[in-house]
Amino acid sequence: MIIKGESPLNFQLEMIEDKIELFEALDLKSLEKKINDQIEINKAILLGVHSVSHQMHVDEKGRTLYSAVVHFKAKK
Repeated sequence: MIIKGESPLNFQLEMIEDKIELFEALDLKSLEKKINDQIEINKAILLGVHSVSHQMHVDEKGRTLYSAVVHFKAKK
C-alpha cells in the first residue's frame, strides 16, 4: 500500500565482483579452517577463489602467526 505523497522503496541489487578477505591464526590448521569456512559462505553469493597469498611471522616472544589474503572473484 502506498500512502499519498510517499514513494515505494526502490531496491537496486548489484553483484559483488571482487572481494578481498584477510585471515590470521596461530596455526596452519586453524587458518585453513577459517579460509574453508569463508569459501563455503562466499559460494552462496557466487564468488570463487581467484588467488591466495600467505605469510608466517615469528614475534619477539617466539610465537608464530600465520596470515593469508584471499581474493574472491565472481564466477562467470
